[in-house]
Amino acid sequence: MIDLYYWPTPNGHKITLFLEEAGLEYRIIPVNIGAGDQFKPEFLKISPNNKMPAIVDHAPADAGDALAVFESGAILVYLAEKSGKLLPDDLRGRKTTFEWLFWQVGGLGPMAGQNHHFSRYAPEKIPYAIDRYVNETNRLYGVLDHRLDGREFISGNAYTVADIATYPWIVPWQIQQQNLEDFPNLKRWFDAISRRPATIKAYAVAQAYAKPPEMNEESRKNLFGQTAASVRAHHNRDNKQ
Repeated sequence: MIDLYYWPTPNGHKITLFLEEAGLEYRIIPVNIGAGDQFKPEFLKISPNNKMPAIVDHAPADAGDALAVFESGAILVYLAEKSGKLLPDDLRGRKTTFEWLFWQVGGLGPMAGQNHHFSRYAPEKIPYAIDRYVNETNRLYGVLDHRLDGREFISGNAYTVADIATYPWIVPWQIQQQNLEDFPNLKRWFDAISRRPATIKAYAVAQAYAKPPEMNEESRKNLFGQTAASVRAHHNRDNKQ
């Protein structure tokens, strides 16, 4: 059994997509990031970066104690290796899959995330910041579109964790001020993944939690106002309990 600490964000969707695709048994433990659940002591023991998703595997391959994993990319690699699914067996295929998985983790995710922030959540609309991240998101869409030219999936002909990591960050393409019609290879790939039964089921699961956070002072602080001092305070509180 996998415990999934989850909220319906693009990074949260990555893990439900994988679990549904691989047919692994899991249960969701919601982490309401607007309400500050990510700072609860019990969650910080699992995810010291106070970010979801995170998992606890109660049946790890080494037959040892329950094992916690945080960071979405690391979780995908862990689950792929555990299940033997959605990761190529050959050296070159694994290399390519990891390249594009980390491209998403280090590029598309952070850039699109800043796009979301400055376009939707920032209390002050800063044209330079909006243009910077909308344009960079557009560039990354172009990179992905080129990669998908003549390929069914990002790594080649097989659906892998690279596709699973990337797809949820394309779902909000309209919020990101992009047009999928400008990227025909990307659009073909996106439409194909959206029709997969596991994708449909994963996004149906999300509906139980799909209430957008209310942007008040408390939720804004929880989502965007944390500093090193906040980290120390949360972990010191944890150590005292």
